[in-house]
Amino acid sequence: MGNRITLMAVGDVGPNREDPDSIFEFAAPGIRQADIAFCQLEPALSRRGTPMPQARLPMRADPAAAGAIGRAGFHVVSFASNHCMDWGREAFQDTIDALREHGLQVIGAGRHLAEARAPAIVERQGIRVAFLAYNSILPQGYWAENDRPGCAPLRAHTLYEQIEHDQPGTPARVLTYPHRGDLQAMKDDVARARSAADVVVVSMHGGIHFVPSVLPDYQRELAHAAIDAGADLIVGHHPHILKGIEVYRGKAIFYSLANFALESPFSFAENLAEKESHREIARLNPDFGKDGAELPPDTFKSIAVRCVCSDRGVERVAFQPVMIDRTQRPELLAADDPRFGEILTYLERISEDQGLSLEYTVDRDEIVVTCET
Repeated sequence: MGNRITLMAVGDVGPNREDPDSIFEFAAPGIRQADIAFCQLEPALSRRGTPMPQARLPMRADPAAAGAIGRAGFHVVSFASNHCMDWGREAFQDTIDALREHGLQVIGAGRHLAEARAPAIVERQGIRVAFLAYNSILPQGYWAENDRPGCAPLRAHTLYEQIEHDQPGTPARVLTYPHRGDLQAMKDDVARARSAADVVVVSMHGGIHFVPSVLPDYQRELAHAAIDAGADLIVGHHPHILKGIEVYRGKAIFYSLANFALESPFSFAENLAEKESHREIARLNPDFGKDGAELPPDTFKSIAVRCVCSDRGVERVAFQPVMIDRTQRPELLAADDPRFGEILTYLERISEDQGLSLEYTVDRDEIVVTCET
């Protein structure tokens, strides 16, 4: 028997409070048990900058949050977020610097395109795990170019096809396609990482936020292409709610891990409820404001992915249901907690809704995904 390590991946994080460590109060012990832990950072971490005019909700937190993320047990952080440039180039670079100062490896963002596309390779017990991150949710100017900082782009095009061409004003069919250049670049990156590591994990920031279940076509095409190129695991972020789980060619795709330890959007902007930009988003989910909560109930459901890896790849894929409280603190749930079954039932339903067959077994406090082809 060779060496085995555990890999943990969770969704969006973004502490923005006086005591940033407190947001990880319940979850940190579980995170620290992993040999390698990964998360997606949403806001910039800086005291500098000016909100960009194209930022719908400029998100910024104190750089002290970087230390809290490290102390919680994380090792690799994607900053391929649609908020990465919200406060300009200085705040963008401050974020990367703050994370690195606390020993965190940053992926999906950099001073230029090559740096944003570069993998982080983490070695534990002789097993090398490569992480790559990309972003499909891209305000103008947020993606890196050869001579410009930003995140690694994985753009998509949208086509609205009228269903009844002779009936003006009737609903349209929404078709989406990956940007061919970005798609090829991602495939090339994965292939290179495959040659340098035993396990390749790809983080994709994309999908439709707050709308239950629905997966746009481009998400599936990108995830499948990454696996075809050599990826072992796909973890998705951005929708702020869970999306379905798919097994493709024996590899697991988590289309959205949802929020994990992300402050309410109301903590990043004053009078947010009065802004038209927020009201437009709130219309996407009829449960906004339900039961007096600022966010829909679906946003409090999450999962933490746990994989067992060896030098032969990912040998076991599982996840543990997570419930987030009204102060945005995540809690890893035990199997005898009624909320454990509630989240599992929710995942079954949204996966089935999108034609994804989620097969699993329950092993103590984990749900093991059946990945045999």
